[in-house]
Amino acid sequence: MAPSTTETSPTDETVLTLRKVLVSESEPLARRFRALFSLKHLACLQPPTEKTLPAIQAIAAAFASGSALLKHELAYCLGQTRNPDSVPYLQQVVKDGEEDAMCRHEAAEALGALGYAESLDILKKLRDDENEPEIIRETCDIAVDRILWENSEERKAEKLKPSDFASIDPAPPMPLQASEPDIPELEKTLLDTKLPLFQRYRAMFGLRDLASPPDLPTAKDAVNALAKGLKDPSALFRHEVAFVFGQLCHPASIPCLTECLSDLQEVGMVRHEAAEALGSLGDEDGVEDTLRKFLNDPEQVVRDSVIVALDMAEFEKNGEIEYALVPDGKAAVPVA
Repeated sequence: MAPSTTETSPTDETVLTLRKVLVSESEPLARRFRALFSLKHLACLQPPTEKTLPAIQAIAAAFASGSALLKHELAYCLGQTRNPDSVPYLQQVVKDGEEDAMCRHEAAEALGALGYAESLDILKKLRDDENEPEIIRETCDIAVDRILWENSEERKAEKLKPSDFASIDPAPPMPLQASEPDIPELEKTLLDTKLPLFQRYRAMFGLRDLASPPDLPTAKDAVNALAKGLKDPSALFRHEVAFVFGQLCHPASIPCLTECLSDLQEVGMVRHEAAEALGSLGDEDGVEDTLRKFLNDPEQVVRDSVIVALDMAEFEKNGEIEYALVPDGKAAVPVA
């Protein structure tokens, strides 16, 4: 089943307005991100509505942008849709060797999140291609394992802890055992570089769920365990830890995220994720001041992330209901 990529004309004024903002290179990046998250809500509606496909197409149209940061976020959003119409757009990005590696990585991860077996051949080919960048090969490895798990009998038999997060993650958390969750055991799995990345990611998301809500008795220990993952030899792994901290918004992660962002020897895709994670903690003292120090960073993706992170921080401080763009004269478009 290969969904069609034939464009339909978005007749809905809200989708059309948001699309125009998203694809416009003259719009401020933060405003384009707000438009994207508004479209993501429409693209992820279950069951789908008449706005769903036009919203998916609007998101995909912005892959023509020159911003690697924006394009990587487009891929993430399409991976959250649970909709097969997102598949061909993501396959096109992941196969494009001229595309930024960060975008291709996110497209591969998104195909894994969608879970359709039709993506396995592409992902396996890239995983096994020694000429591909490590970040692509590692992501495809995890995505293959996730799709196989998604379609396995093993998945049906597993009992997973209910998560506070609605996101479709690169790997599910470790299944619940009869005993209470063991943070030292999860940390051991998290940091064991001899284990498959998919298994280590399962430990990562297991620890994430033990750190939410932030007043959970296990939260601080789980955050401290996750922080050790920011020293992992894999840039992909480090970037995912920073992403998880962005989901958690736990103040205990601020020191290690600040250290990560401040390390100019760290790769851009990790530092950018640390910046955005700090943006989600923008109502905490000192975070905005830290972010502003990197507005003129040598790396474009870090500069762009700081702009978006400061906008997110402003949103957190103002107590706005949703991080979204509301088209003039339209009702608010909530963001999941």
